[in-house]
Amino acid sequence: MSTYLIGDVHGCYDELRALLKQVSFNPEQDILWLTGDLVARGPGSLDVLRYVKSLGDSVRLVLGNHDLHLLAVYAGISRNKPKDRLTPLLEADDADELINWLRRQPLLQVDEEKKLVMGHAGITPQWDIETAKKCAREVESVISSDSYPLFLNAMYGDMPNNWSEALSGLARLRFSTNALTRMRFCFPNGQLDMICKDAPDSALPPLKPWFNIAGPVAREYTIVFGHWASLEGKGTPEGIIGLDTGCCWGGSLTLLHWEEQRYYVQASNRQSTLAEKVPPQQSAS
Repeated sequence: MSTYLIGDVHGCYDELRALLKQVSFNPEQDILWLTGDLVARGPGSLDVLRYVKSLGDSVRLVLGNHDLHLLAVYAGISRNKPKDRLTPLLEADDADELINWLRRQPLLQVDEEKKLVMGHAGITPQWDIETAKKCAREVESVISSDSYPLFLNAMYGDMPNNWSEALSGLARLRFSTNALTRMRFCFPNGQLDMICKDAPDSALPPLKPWFNIAGPVAREYTIVFGHWASLEGKGTPEGIIGLDTGCCWGGSLTLLHWEEQRYYVQASNRQSTLAEKVPPQQSAS
């Protein structure tokens, strides 16, 4: 059995299937991990969801911010933006089935045997692993419930941006959602900055990429994340792995074969809007 981890697919169905063909992925014996943002921007969001859903227990994924946005659009809370290219999915005969499957997926994956953790945006340095699991389960419980549109209507916003166990209700859920699906930069104390989207070397002090602030989870686990295409899979500390290499922007889709510690790359079918990509070179240990 092999474990394969792939960065943000963003509707790039053809590239996903080509990348899995490179490694002879066999869903009957292999496990596929996906960093979230399955949909939006690429042309094949409907095909991606249908395929990933068909994999059943062979896939372990986390929801990303674009996946949550799709849920909000389908619930009539957010606008369907043409650039997201979601209309074929929204109008599909099996859209309701796919949406209900999607909203029952997790925001966090933890493998204690491999000491591996995956969140779409990463893990805030303010959390230990038990807090991360608890907060993820709280959000998942609401999204999978019949009252999920109420949460989706309230999830947009940048505050609160500092973790406290005293947080409750929608404020607590919003912080957890932002930390797991939108986070990039933090202040030195771990407080989230939800405004800056610059490349890591362009952000003004005192902001730092979340992965450059010591946290308890990174001391015990390898952390795998997506979300940050401009990183191009580079520049993270040992034991923290960014797999989003901007396929939907003309970059590439990147896969890590966990057992072999080997990277595979599938170039985008779209005209490049980013610099030419190369496989990330950091250690996955």
